[in-house]
Amino acid sequence: MKRVLTLSLLLCLISCSGQKTIPGNANNEKIITGAERINVYLPYLKGKRVGIFANQTSVVGYTHLVDTLRKLGVNIKVIFGPEHGFRGTADAGEKVGNYIDKETGIPVVSLYGSKRMPDANDLKDVDVLVFDLQDVGCRFYTYINSMQYFLESALENHKPLLLLDRPNPNGFYVDGPVLDLKFRSGVGQQPIPIVYGMTMGEYAMMLLGEKWVSEKALEINAYNISTQPTVDTPFHFLVIKCQNYTHKSKYILPVRPSPNLPDMQSVYLYPSTCFFEGTVLSEGRGTDKAFQVFGHPLYPKNMYSFVPKPNEGAKISKHYYETCYGWNLSGSTEKVLKEVNNHVQLKWVIDAYKLFPGKDSFFLKTNSFNRLAGNDILMQQIKEGKSEEEIRKSWEPKLNDFKTIRKKYLLYEDFE
Repeated sequence: MKRVLTLSLLLCLISCSGQKTIPGNANNEKIITGAERINVYLPYLKGKRVGIFANQTSVVGYTHLVDTLRKLGVNIKVIFGPEHGFRGTADAGEKVGNYIDKETGIPVVSLYGSKRMPDANDLKDVDVLVFDLQDVGCRFYTYINSMQYFLESALENHKPLLLLDRPNPNGFYVDGPVLDLKFRSGVGQQPIPIVYGMTMGEYAMMLLGEKWVSEKALEINAYNISTQPTVDTPFHFLVIKCQNYTHKSKYILPVRPSPNLPDMQSVYLYPSTCFFEGTVLSEGRGTDKAFQVFGHPLYPKNMYSFVPKPNEGAKISKHYYETCYGWNLSGSTEKVLKEVNNHVQLKWVIDAYKLFPGKDSFFLKTNSFNRLAGNDILMQQIKEGKSEEEIRKSWEPKLNDFKTIRKKYLLYEDFE
């Protein structure tokens, strides 16, 4: 009979001081990530065989988490990698295989290739798991799905999991259509809006609390929130919180989260301009302003022009080596934030549709636009010429329901 652990979810509220951190807040406050609170979680790893889900964003100051922990004597047996791979250089959607990491000699198991979650064989030599990825707070950014699968695998295989929380750079608002479960896909798994305003730790709590994880995982998880654990206390899931972060923070990412989000301007625009992935327009992949510029060769030639070309992380995309005409939203961070205005902006995709000469071919036939939207209503509303205000009003009932659910799982002061 498998041993059922007595405590399933523990929140770490320990206050620590004296740690250095990269300045990560627009107000020059020092936000300390979960990974930087080493003295809080290191005792849970000492003397254990450890598996880590990480990528290039998993840093402690300027050093990778894996390197940091190895120097501290932590026995890392296996590394798991998400979309774009452990080192963060693979194309969007590119399948990545297993390999031995050249820098550390540690086996890397891809969870964005033939499988999405570790199996029992991957975990047979592991005592405890660690998850540390930088999310961007957008439903169709795949890292929240990766976290869910990893959490389910940990519960199903009776492996305790530490989640090292990181700020959400788009965590200062909530907006967009809530996903209709009929449109579940690799870019949307749960009934949440495009921008959900939660950290990975908060989102994991919601997955467990709303019973959105697998049935087998639910058999293990009782969703108890307990007081501060001791090192010897058995647990299923432990969140190491950030310090000095609230949902009012404008957190500046120290490392680009993926190849096609090169800077904060792209991160802020991504929830709105990613819609163009579901159209025949270039969304700027193959330029240094991905998701900040978008266009097509058929637009008027007096518009902003750019020529996308293959680059690292975007080897294949739309309209490479063609001159595209369209929009340039780039500029200062302050300008971009003003344009976004705490909303998933529809004006750009609506204007692009109105101006496009072949409206029947504007949306790709792959249904990818509907998967990004999380429904088949938004496309129809755009085709029917609905105003942005009308479309937003249709979101309100489900969006308000989600906001009520979200409030139950917040670990940090909200923006409201």
